[in-house]
Amino acid sequence: MKFFNNEDTKIFALGGLGEVGKNMYCVMHNNELIITDAGVIFPEGDLMGVDYVIPDFTFLKKNENKIKALFITHGHEDHIGGIPFLLQSVNIPVIYAPNQAVGLIRKKLEDRNINYKNLVVYDETTKVKYKYIEVEFFRTTHSIPDSHGICITTPNGTIVTTGDFKFDLTPIGPMANIHKMASLGKRGVTLLMSDSTNALNEGMSASESKVDNALSEIFKRETGRIIIATFSSNIYRLKHIVDTCKRNDRKIVTFGRSMENNIEISIEGGYIKHKDIFISPEEANHLPPSKICILCTGSQGEPLAALTRIANGSHKQIRLQPDDVVIFSSSTIPGNGLSVSRTINKLYLKGVRVYTNTSLSDIHTSGHGSQEELKLMIRLMKPKYFMPFHGEYRMLKAHADLAVLCDVPKENTFVLGNGEVLSMYKGNITKGGLIPSGDVYVDGNRIGEVGAAVIKDRKIMANDGIIVVIANIDVSNGKLLGKVNITTRGFVLVNENEELLRNLETISKKAILSKLNDKINYADIKNEITNTITAYTYEKTGRKPIILPVIMDIKKP
Repeated sequence: MKFFNNEDTKIFALGGLGEVGKNMYCVMHNNELIITDAGVIFPEGDLMGVDYVIPDFTFLKKNENKIKALFITHGHEDHIGGIPFLLQSVNIPVIYAPNQAVGLIRKKLEDRNINYKNLVVYDETTKVKYKYIEVEFFRTTHSIPDSHGICITTPNGTIVTTGDFKFDLTPIGPMANIHKMASLGKRGVTLLMSDSTNALNEGMSASESKVDNALSEIFKRETGRIIIATFSSNIYRLKHIVDTCKRNDRKIVTFGRSMENNIEISIEGGYIKHKDIFISPEEANHLPPSKICILCTGSQGEPLAALTRIANGSHKQIRLQPDDVVIFSSSTIPGNGLSVSRTINKLYLKGVRVYTNTSLSDIHTSGHGSQEELKLMIRLMKPKYFMPFHGEYRMLKAHADLAVLCDVPKENTFVLGNGEVLSMYKGNITKGGLIPSGDVYVDGNRIGEVGAAVIKDRKIMANDGIIVVIANIDVSNGKLLGKVNITTRGFVLVNENEELLRNLETISKKAILSKLNDKINYADIKNEITNTITAYTYEKTGRKPIILPVIMDIKKP
């Protein structure tokens, strides 16, 4: 790639631009390349069978010898979820991460039986120096402990990446280090890369302490069991739920694997106290409802999550009681609205009371800054150039407009896509160049094996079904043996479409016979079957199922 030279500093994203998630950003100077974050995106419903979507690591694999380290801003899945897959593809010499994130990464690697020893904990005082690049950190406020922004000093200028952040003057955890942010701005920031998740939201996000107060009022008021569904990754929310239960003499039962893992790691890290407050479902059966709080996953209506199964009545250990109260301490992620509504309706049908973020606005707040907070970050850093990241394109564009309002020249803002490259030289930045980027699908233990063609077939099977045509042929004399067998799945009901299936047998038989000659070509036979049946099924049903011909070579004794 000829536009990469030893004098320029290159900045590019492999994920996180034009999307919320899959964060992965790179800075390269000469023979040194550092990576910030390695996240995933959870697939939309149209990616059938796909577990995760991760960045394309092709460029990193080709430049493996230049990689110095992976730096993690915080422990959310969209920033650490891709690490197991990255380590299986690329040699990463060392991973630097804050304390909470290290615990989550270790658990993630253990679950996949990946043995990786070079996990190093950093804090605000840590400095990592290489020949050309120096890295330091500053504390931010987010919905998980130990969130940091990263400052990267290069021979051509200073790059600051905020990670995920908000400005909360009354946080549950430590305050963001606004003084260090201002100090970095005073030193001089060439390029600011800033979180755009809430760039479309006016004002400031509510303080987490307001949520604490609102939940405390509910706990004081209610005498039945309290069931709370929230994001298991929102450690500060979990922390003040635990503290609220302690003040109100309630014990906690947890359901959901991710919830249990995050609670365990947070207790080990010292973020959540009162370990004795957690009890088993069996112990809860011997306590009155007023002494119980159930903490579970399922705030987004996920089909297999604990709250969804509770609402369906299919949970093995919990049955709803008339005086139960269910709290959705979360906001609905775009695309999940229908699932959440279904779950809420089922809960109402069971006769329980439900609190949501719409009916009581202070039971959830975002961990991402709104417009006034984004402006404050820009003012503190005073960057010469600005690149919004972590957001859909409309969010990136809105954030770039905010930067212009905060005196960054419009020509100095860059709304980029994944793979587009910025070149920084002696304090000046230009756009130019493109590297391989895109989505890689993880399906079970297979990374990148499932491509667009497989997804397309899965969609067809889901919508139109499949027809299997099985025929036996005597190759020695070029004859069809017996009748053609037709099997369908997801296409039509067999008992109600016997005539259609008989016609398919006849059409398949004619297609096979038309291609039987002295020199039998299996590909030609299969193509003829596929083409004729596809045309017929579309004419009769308006559907295009997948056609799978199976030709058996039978030799008579």
